[in-house]
Amino acid sequence: MPSEAKLRELRARLLEICDLGWAGAALSWDQATYMPAGGAPARARQIALLGRLEHERLTDPALGRLLDALAPYAEEHEDEDARLIAVARRDFDKAIKVSASYVKRANALGAASYSAWRIARPEDDFASMRPYLEQSLELTREYVEFFAPYRHMIDPLIDDVDQGLTCADIHALFDELRRELVPLVDVICNRPPADDRCLHGEFAQRSQLEFGLKVATDFGYDLERGRLDTTPHPFCTKFSDADVRITTRTYANELSQSLFSILHETGHALYEQGIAPELSGTPLGKGTSVGVHESQSRLWENVVGRSRNFWQHYYPKLQQDFPQLGKTPPESFYRAINMVARSPIRTDADEVTYNLHIILRFDLEIDLLEGRLAVKDLPEAWRARYQSDLAITPPDDRDGCLQDVHWYSGGYSGGYSGGVGGAFHSYAIGNILAAQFYAAALRAHPDIPNEIRAGEFTTLRNWLTQNLYRHGRKLKPAEIVARATGEPMTIKPYMAYLRSKYGELYRL
Repeated sequence: MPSEAKLRELRARLLEICDLGWAGAALSWDQATYMPAGGAPARARQIALLGRLEHERLTDPALGRLLDALAPYAEEHEDEDARLIAVARRDFDKAIKVSASYVKRANALGAASYSAWRIARPEDDFASMRPYLEQSLELTREYVEFFAPYRHMIDPLIDDVDQGLTCADIHALFDELRRELVPLVDVICNRPPADDRCLHGEFAQRSQLEFGLKVATDFGYDLERGRLDTTPHPFCTKFSDADVRITTRTYANELSQSLFSILHETGHALYEQGIAPELSGTPLGKGTSVGVHESQSRLWENVVGRSRNFWQHYYPKLQQDFPQLGKTPPESFYRAINMVARSPIRTDADEVTYNLHIILRFDLEIDLLEGRLAVKDLPEAWRARYQSDLAITPPDDRDGCLQDVHWYSGGYSGGYSGGVGGAFHSYAIGNILAAQFYAAALRAHPDIPNEIRAGEFTTLRNWLTQNLYRHGRKLKPAEIVARATGEPMTIKPYMAYLRSKYGELYRL
């Protein structure tokens, strides 16, 4: 056994690092929800300070010596202590390559850029964001060089969020997806479109929030350890194992945006709330990867939340809250929320076209990182790719290259550098794994669809908790997938799910 004293010291140091990261997350959450616009300059400074303090503790030579002393145990054992030592070692080894100067500059720019983006996007003002994006791109290139040599410059960014994957892996996956999806999209989009007028009208925003939160709690979201707020770009954040928050956005003239954003973020929250309590305050106490995390948001939002079984239970309740739906038959509503259409907006995209949005973003990131595409030319390149890939042209930059917050909210925290590169691909992985995990859950519990029809989600949530959530980072992403599903990540269940669901909807 490792020295109990050394293990206690390790856990104390790691808890302090977690607390600093969570404090920074609290400031970022406030910035995205309630902070007055005038607070932006000070908030950038505060977030940068917390990021620097977190980085200093994560790279403390004393932590390195402690991990050296504990290394023999991690090499010889596979228990929880050994996993903790190994993961802490990985995080330490990555963090010590990153300079303190970089951490300060990245966090300050990320906070300032996000505040600017919140103003620029509604005003369709890409020009004001161009200097921020250019600086973010340079910082990303600087970060990548900390990890040279590499096969491709995006590989260190991918490794930050999806351990074990590389640019070559993502390209191979996306090539396979494109071959399967493009013909399917073409066939469906040549069918008569669904009528989604029932989703547009006047819908009380408070009622939207109340209905969405009711479904979230039915899924299992614990409001004793969470809350719901509004923000321009929905997200889930965590301040401790007892404080996992979600956000959404509402539109008075559109019903589905708020609801499905809530279901999406609830999937993330269920993952974080389901992690074994004994892992809290350590690097094991969070999701194993962004791709696996996204599988949960996409599973609860789409596989469950857009299913016919789900709405057989919830549609009468929705009609009670929104009487204007009274004359809309359940099947018409079901077709409306699953309408396939070429849209310029990623977050509005249906399940069939969604990954095409991701693939083109990944390609643009590569072009930006490699210098083939200048930031000043991004709006035109964006429009060209949407025309070639989805046969549509965004009407403006607001709904073009400004629509996603990711490139405009960089920073550095806990071994991950945000900004340009290494994030969007995880959404596609999430879609693939959502279907793969759900298929495995059905094999274990074939009655899950009937339970969903009755508004009961305990069996599904418990299966996911036992096979995914409780492990946190104790298991690597590939281990989680193989153990839970019996095979490596594959697009077969995902494509079977799409063909079955949308084949029936569009009579293919």
